[in-house]
Amino acid sequence: MSDHIHKSHNKSLLLYHLVCPIKYRRSVLSSSVEESLVMVCQDISSRYEIHFVEIGADDNHVHFLIQSVPMLSIKSIVQSVKSLTAKELFRLHPEVKQQLWGGNFWTAGYYVNTVGQYANETVIMKYIQNQGTEPTTYKMLHRNQLSLEF
Repeated sequence: MSDHIHKSHNKSLLLYHLVCPIKYRRSVLSSSVEESLVMVCQDISSRYEIHFVEIGADDNHVHFLIQSVPMLSIKSIVQSVKSLTAKELFRLHPEVKQQLWGGNFWTAGYYVNTVGQYANETVIMKYIQNQGTEPTTYKMLHRNQLSLEF
């Protein structure tokens, strides 16, 4: 379970379930692209107050369970995650850029929900872990790879 984030004048536990579809619903998440995505998310966590609790990939979209602070709006969190991951994945994997013409990794839209309104963190985490119609299409990307240091 996620811990509260303590600041000098506040304490918060804000969790967001973010789903980002890949442009054109293309299946470009090879194992090396997935590893790079996790590394980029680790870098985002170290530079910003955006912490990835869980990351899961289905065939053509990625689920993120994100914890952040009240000073960051969900719009700014989504913008940061989508733009930084896209830029780095294109840089690290030029073959992906060829499959996604037009210069965009993600679609313009996304789905986001606060964890707790309809379910708690455990339910969302299990939902993310159970994505995909075939057991082989879903890949757990990070649980043992990310360190969650606050």
